[in-house]
Amino acid sequence: MILFSCMESTSDHFKVVGPAAPLVAVAGEDLVLPCSIQPSTSAVDMRVEWSRVNVVDSLVHLYKDNEDRNENQDQSFRGRTALFREELLKGNTSLKLSAVRVSDEGAYKCFIKDKSWYDDITVNVIVEVLGTQPVITMEGYDSSGGMNLVCESRDWYPEPEVLWLDREGVTLTAEDTETHRDTEGFRVKRSITVYDSDSNRFYCRLQQKHHMREAEIIISSEVFHFWKSAVITISILVLVISAALIVAVVIFHRKEAERKRLQEEAERKRLQEESGRKRLQEEIDKGKQYTELVKKRHYAVDMTLDPDTASLYLKLSEDKKEVRCGHNEQNLPDNPKRFDWYFSVLGKEGFSSGRFYYEVQVRGKTKWTLGVARESINRKKKIILSPENGFWTVALRKGYKYEAYTDPSVPLNLKKKLQKVGVFVDYEKGLVSFYDVEAPSHIYSFTGQTFTEKLYPFFFPGSTDKDNNLAPLIISPVSHDE
Repeated sequence: MILFSCMESTSDHFKVVGPAAPLVAVAGEDLVLPCSIQPSTSAVDMRVEWSRVNVVDSLVHLYKDNEDRNENQDQSFRGRTALFREELLKGNTSLKLSAVRVSDEGAYKCFIKDKSWYDDITVNVIVEVLGTQPVITMEGYDSSGGMNLVCESRDWYPEPEVLWLDREGVTLTAEDTETHRDTEGFRVKRSITVYDSDSNRFYCRLQQKHHMREAEIIISSEVFHFWKSAVITISILVLVISAALIVAVVIFHRKEAERKRLQEEAERKRLQEESGRKRLQEEIDKGKQYTELVKKRHYAVDMTLDPDTASLYLKLSEDKKEVRCGHNEQNLPDNPKRFDWYFSVLGKEGFSSGRFYYEVQVRGKTKWTLGVARESINRKKKIILSPENGFWTVALRKGYKYEAYTDPSVPLNLKKKLQKVGVFVDYEKGLVSFYDVEAPSHIYSFTGQTFTEKLYPFFFPGSTDKDNNLAPLIISPVSHDE
């Protein structure tokens, strides 16, 4: 209790004091933030700490152990703060802040600590930026003989009040102030219309709470008189010029309309010619595609399905030309050639040389895969359909998505939904090509492949897809049109 009494007594004799009102600073100038100990006591051996209030990691300046210790000082204050070292003996711990910035605005704490005592005060700082000297310009007259004046200035902070005053300092009625904010501060603009009077002296004043800038303009009565005498002449000239302009505009519009008509007609002819050339090229391309498909059809083979390879969920027609997926697994004898994982089946005939071609109807289906596979493919487990795994195929998924199964797969952008697909293989050239038979057009080709064993036609009719994919894949007879 004796110790507490002594500390309390000490506190009664020491107090940190500062300004009662906020400090107002102009950006770019230096500012002293007052702080001192009363009664006057040396602060040389004390801790003096300046910091921002309610800002994390906001050390502004630190003095302790008889020296400045600003290793953790806020970066924005580096090189801009200083104590008055010779004043510390008198208990003056004021802080000098150089080249004040707008970001310096806010509350600062002055904290002083002795071995057994401490106290602090808060100093509020308001920063104002004085903008440019206002500029007054004359921007013409109105129909009643008044003159339009505009006052502009920029780079103010905070936003100033813009006033128009007469010679006696009476505030004049003006238009609303236009204000724009940018990185440099506020840019303001205010217009007024003035008339001839006994005193043609006008002032534009930009005013903040503590600062002001003002500009003056003097307009002689002769300027107003000249305008009034010129109104009649100008009106007559305006009427004459307006009439001439109307005639010129009518002539111009007629010529412009004719020019536009001729331009549109020329553009229409150009588009017709371009469309004709495009149709002709399409017919030529279509003829080439048809000729190419006719050549491939010369290598057509009579294809049937091999029931020994068919998944237990697949149903084959009696002539082994059609295959669809059923709902239930069939009770069939196990066979090492049979697909266990995929609902797939191979063609009966395999090819180890030469060329062969066949066509498959895919109408009405939402999912299928067609192509060829080598004899040694894995038929018992799930694998990726790709040339590396012995499959050269194209497929339909989700009823609209066509792909060539490479690794990764290649999307096929087809103009029409496929109804019948042609498959051509040239064993020696390492070529597997797919065609839209009805278009006719080329779909996709695997080129530069190397075949070392028998290739078999591959058929995957897809699952039932909630009974949306019940249509069969049908091996179609090939016509040999010349």
